[in-house]
Amino acid sequence: MKMKLTALAALLLASSLSFAAEYNSHTIKFAATSPKGTPPAIGMELFAKKVSERSGGKIKVRTFPNGVLGGDVQVLSSLQGGVIEMMTWNAGLMLNHVTDFGILDFPFLYTDTAKVDAMLDGEVGKMLTDQLPEQNLVGLAFWELGVRNLTNNKRPVAKLEDIAGLKIRAQQSPLFLDVWSALGANPTPLPFTEVHTALETGTVDGQENPAALILASKFNEVQKYLSLTHHNYNPQIVLIGKGFWDTLNDDEKKLISEVAMEVRLEQRQISREADSKAIAELEASGMQVNELPDEEVARIQEKIRPVIDKYAAKIDPQLVKKVYEAMDVTQP
Repeated sequence: MKMKLTALAALLLASSLSFAAEYNSHTIKFAATSPKGTPPAIGMELFAKKVSERSGGKIKVRTFPNGVLGGDVQVLSSLQGGVIEMMTWNAGLMLNHVTDFGILDFPFLYTDTAKVDAMLDGEVGKMLTDQLPEQNLVGLAFWELGVRNLTNNKRPVAKLEDIAGLKIRAQQSPLFLDVWSALGANPTPLPFTEVHTALETGTVDGQENPAALILASKFNEVQKYLSLTHHNYNPQIVLIGKGFWDTLNDDEKKLISEVAMEVRLEQRQISREADSKAIAELEASGMQVNELPDEEVARIQEKIRPVIDKYAAKIDPQLVKKVYEAMDVTQP
C-alpha cells in the first residue's frame, strides 16, 4: 500500500510540474519621469518586487524613475525602438500617437474616482489600449498620478481672470496648449525633467501637477502659490514595448499582465492617500494655498468649451459617448 501511495504521489508531483509556469531569464528596464517616492514610482517598485517573486527571480525589473533615462517623449521613443522594455506616463499624452487618448485629458470631467476606475478597467480602457499595438506598444494597465492643481509665483488663482498672462509650463500636448491659451495664459511646452529649472530661473511663472508630485519635485521651493483647481485627473498608462512583448511566452505575458493589473489597485490607493497629505505638507512648507470656487470652475469650463469641442470632434464618437455615459455627465 505504501509503495502504491508513493507511486501515486510521484505521479501527482510530475503532473503538477508539467503544468508549472515556464519563465525564462529576462531583465526589464522600467522607466518614468516621476520622482522616486511618488505614487507612480512606488507602483513600479511594487511591480518589480512581485514579478521577481512570482517568477522565482528569473524575471528581473530594474526601475528608472525621475527621468534618468530622459523625458517622456524620449523614453516613449526608446520603448518603441526596443531600447527599454517598459514605461509609465500620463495616458492623455498618447494623444500625439493615438488621437482617442486625448479624451483622458478633458478638464473637469473625471471627478468621481470610482467611476473613473470602472471606466478605465472596462470597455473604454480596452477601446484605447486595443489601438496601441500599431504604435509598437502594448497597454498593460491604468495606474494614476492624481488630480492636477496649479502653482505659480505671481498671485493666487481664485478666479478666471487670475490665469491671464501667466507663463505656465504645459505638458507636451496640443490639447493642453490650447486649453491654457484659451484661458489667457502663455503656455510653454517643456519636458517634466526641465520644469524645476524653468521655475527657478523664471522662464515660466508656474506649472500644474498633482500635489504629491509637486512636493516630491520640491516645486514648493521655487513656487509661492498653490491653487487647488482640480482641473485634470491624471491616469497613467503602463506600457510595454510590443517588440519585447512578442518575445515572451504565454506564461510570462500572463504574469506581467496580471501583476500590472493587481498593482493598479494598491497604486491608486497610495496615490489618493498621498494627495491630501501632500497638500498639508506644501502649506506647512510656506506655500499659500487657496481653493478655486465652484462658480469660477463653471466659468472656466465655459471658456474652454470650444477647445473641448474641437478635440471631441477628432475622437471616435462612440468612445466619447461611452466616456460621458461612464462618468454620468451630459455630453456637451
